[in-house]
Formats: sequence, structure tokens, C-alpha cells
Amino acid sequence: MKIVRNIIIGLCICLLLIALTVLIRIITYRNPSDKKLVEAGIVEKQVQVGDVLFNYAEGPDNGPALILLHAQLLDWYTYSSVLPDLSEKFHVYAIDYPGHGKTVVPDGYEMSAENIGSDLGRFIDEVVGEAVYVAGNSSGGLLTTWLAANRKDIVKAAILEDPPLFSSEYPEVKQTVANKAFTQSKNALESDEYNGDYLMYWINNSDQFFSTYVFDGAEHLIKAMVSLYRKFNAGEPVEIAFMPVSVQEMLRGMDRYDPEFGAAFYDGTWNQNFDHATALSEIDCPVLLIQANTGYLEDGTLDGAMSKEMAQKAMELLKDGSYVYLDAGHVTNLEVPEEFVRVVEDFIKEDLND
Repeated sequence: MKIVRNIIIGLCICLLLIALTVLIRIITYRNPSDKKLVEAGIVEKQVQVGDVLFNYAEGPDNGPALILLHAQLLDWYTYSSVLPDLSEKFHVYAIDYPGHGKTVVPDGYEMSAENIGSDLGRFIDEVVGEAVYVAGNSSGGLLTTWLAANRKDIVKAAILEDPPLFSSEYPEVKQTVANKAFTQSKNALESDEYNGDYLMYWINNSDQFFSTYVFDGAEHLIKAMVSLYRKFNAGEPVEIAFMPVSVQEMLRGMDRYDPEFGAAFYDGTWNQNFDHATALSEIDCPVLLIQANTGYLEDGTLDGAMSKEMAQKAMELLKDGSYVYLDAGHVTNLEVPEEFVRVVEDFIKEDLND
């Protein structure tokens, strides 16, 4: 009996040590990309432009200015895998646009492509001070489209990274998987459960997501991990260890996400005065359209940013367009960073040589 008791005590001690190690790892976790960003000279900054306090990351002046606009629900840090390489040849600016990250907007700020695009244009005018190359992913790609069409004086060329062209316009948006996220944003704003903490609201209402992309019941563990991290890292963006990188970036992004942004896609106001076909046809500069994996669910719902037909339509409307397909998920810069850097550098190099 004494031997059995000692074995049980030993196992309990081992389990406690493992639990303590995991707890310390959660509390003290720092993204390994932090060091690489510092070594590359990438610095996070804030600047007031009109009514918007922009948060952004800027690199050394190693070449032409390159603006990077992240996907919806994320923030500038999603580019952490590509910023060090891109900063070797460009003067990079990765921006948290309104509704995301640490960027602050006044109460009642209109979440629309026209309003946000106009403020991004002012940022380029006042902070960058020269014409730029702009690359945007997802909603950031739509904002890039708006800038290229409406601020021709400051955009030298545009890179559209898997943007939801046509599919995010109302009412087509209702037939896309993305509409689930937009619906959840709308529901949050109408729910008594939502208290301004969108990340916790999302975790509490996304059991199907975690079952599909992490494991069944993972939401309970992740909720505990987020609470612990916040308690010991007050004011810092949420960084959770042990997660797939895409989920990790989503958790970080939604920690500071404003659901007003997604709700504007749900009711169609985000695209007010911004017709995608018209905008594409009005762009004069070179444009690179990057398309990621796409398809349809059994019920006909679009499972991707654009169908192949939508991408083809966009190419037909562009005066000077190039097309690249990347075998990756929606956020290609995160999933295939080396390919993304190569594609961006090749495209801009070709424009510089023309």
C-alpha cells in the first residue's frame, strides 16, 4: 500500500508541476515574432490624423513606401511574419484601420469604405508624405480598392490580397460564410450579454468554430487562458500560446475589435457609395489581384472571399491588372509568408522598372 501511495503522490506532484509550467507559459507568453520585429527596426507608433488616432507599425526607410492593411477581425500584427523581409526593401507602414487594434475613433464614427478610406488617405498625406504602394487583405483589400480608385494622386500601385469583391456587397453577402461573422457582430450590438468585450462575447458564442478548427469544447479552455493572460498582462494585446497561428491572430485581433465594423457589412452600409465594379473600372494604376482558395458549400454558400467568376470579372474591369493564385487560406501573408513576400516584391519591382 505504501508503494501505491507513493506512486499516487508522485503522479500528483508531476501533474501539479505540468499544470504550473503550463500556467506560467500562458501568463508569460510572448510571440516569437516580437524579437524579429525589433531586430528589423519595426516600431509601433500612434498619430492623430483628423478625428482618428491611428495606431501603426513603421519600419526603416529602406525604399518606397508600402502601406499594409490587414484583414477584418485582425490587426497590424498579422503581418509580423512578412514585415522583417519587406522592410529590407520598402519603408513599411502596417496600419490598424478604424474598428481594429489600438486605433481610436470618436463615438458615432461611420464604418464605411468611403469614410475609412478617406481617413487612410489623410494618413498617407500627413504621415507618409509621398505616393505609396498599398497592399490590403480581405476588407483591407476593399479599402485598397477604394484608395486606388479615389486617391489616384497617392497610390502608385495596388495589391489586393483575396478581397471580397462583389461577394461582400449587399445582398450577395448573405450567401457567403463571412456573413456568419457579420451576423455575430450585429447580434453582439443587440445583445444584453455584450458589455464591450467582443472577444469574450465571441468565445461564448462560437462553440462550432472551436469544434471545427481547434477541438470540441476548446472554448472553455481558451476563455480561461484569455482571462489569465489579461489578469497578468493588463492593457496588452491578447497573446495565447498553444494555438494554431491563425486562431492566435484572431484572438489577438478580436480583443480590440469593434463589432460596428462587421455590422456595417451585415446591413450593407459599409459599401454605401462604393460600388465595386465602378471602383475597379476607375483605377488607372497597376493592380495585382491575389486569390486564395475558394469554393462552395453543399448548400451553395460561398466558402471564400471571391468565386473564380468574381475574380475573372474583377480582372476584366481593371485597366492594368495582374492575377496570381496562391494555394492557401484567406490570409495568405500569414499562411504562406515567403510566397506572399515574393509575389509582392516581384510585382512592385516590375512597376519600378516600367
